[in-house]
Order: sequence, then structure tokens, then C-alpha cells
Amino acid sequence: MLARVCNRSDMHLDHVSFASEPDGYRATADRISAQLGIEYYDGGVHPRFGTRNLIFPLESGHYIEVVEALEHPASLSTPYGQAVRARSELGGGWMGWCVGVTDLDAVEDRLERKAVDGNRTPPDTGVELRWKQIGVKGLIADPQLPYFIHWISAKDQHPSARGTGTGVEIDALQIAGNRDRLREWLGTDVPKPIPEINIDWTAPHAAPGLMAVTLRTPNGPVTL
Repeated sequence: MLARVCNRSDMHLDHVSFASEPDGYRATADRISAQLGIEYYDGGVHPRFGTRNLIFPLESGHYIEVVEALEHPASLSTPYGQAVRARSELGGGWMGWCVGVTDLDAVEDRLERKAVDGNRTPPDTGVELRWKQIGVKGLIADPQLPYFIHWISAKDQHPSARGTGTGVEIDALQIAGNRDRLREWLGTDVPKPIPEINIDWTAPHAAPGLMAVTLRTPNGPVTL
């Protein structure tokens, strides 16, 4: 049993990850762009993971990444690269979701492992973004579970920073799985551990995972 913690005020949704469909990450992102009515930008390559992404910055500090595995050894040897590659080989779609934390030590203690370093440099800024992440192995084993991220880069460099004024924000995640298992993974007993979004527990008997994301847009709700 994972140890529980009481204070979850440091925990929030950071982003959701959509694995590239068979025709590539740009074609995949183009379809999402048409549905949401907003543009994406090139997030750059994750050299440690053998992946690259395109970013849809959203309101409220969130973003969507469309991620693709590269023909690189890291995409076969690292958990994140493996997760991306495996989801794309199934046809692409929602790979998972990511929770931002400020107290990384507490997560490392609870999961009994250390976070790994992540970095990428968006081509249009040339400014390297740095973070630590943990929990991708948990996502691979049980896809309803999020992984965790702790940003080292300044807040104004967060990928969502370009989303102000888009009018597009995440409303709800539709997840197949078990809410008690999620609370155990997050280390909390509170009824709504991620307070700024809704989690709809759909298809309780389906294979666990992130099934869909509903967003509020100026033209009404959109479910991807």
C-alpha cells in the first residue's frame, strides 16, 4: 500500500498526452487544431526519451501535447519512449495525463524511486525547458494513472504560457478505471484530488486508461 499524505494543495493537472496516429504527429495535430480552433507550436525533441512533441497551449495553466516516438535508442529503452511508441503502434490516441507537483520529494518517497530529468528546446525560442518526472512505469502498468512532473524552468516558460486568450480550456477527463486506485496513487483520500477539473469515470469495465478529454471552447464543448 502506498503511503498517504494529507496536503494535496500542491497538486494540479499539468497536461494531457496524445500519441501520434499512423500518419505522423503533424497530421494528428492538424486534426486536433481543426476541432479546437487553435494553433499548435513545435515543442522540440526530448533527447533523453527519444520523442518529440507539438504543443497546444490552453487556458488555466494546462496544455495538450501530441507526441511521437523517434527512430532513436532512447525511445526503446526509456519508459516514456516505450509508452509513446506502444500507444502509437496501437493506432495512436490518448496516452495519459500528467499531474504537476511542487513537493517532488513526497512523491519520490511514496513511489520509492527517484524522478528522472527531462528537457527539450522549442525551436522558435531556443530556450531549454527543464523538469523532473516520475511515474511513467505506473502509467504503463495501469494506464488510468497519471505520471508526475516537477518543473525546474521558470513559471513563465511553462508550455501553457502561450495559451492566454485562446478561450480553450480543459473541462473534464473521461477515465476508465477505479477512483480508489487513483486516490491511492495520488496519495490522498479527498473526494476531488485535482480540484480544477472534472473526472468522469466512464466505462468501468473497459480496459483502464484515459478515454477522452472534453474542452470548453468559444464555439462550445469539444470532446477529443
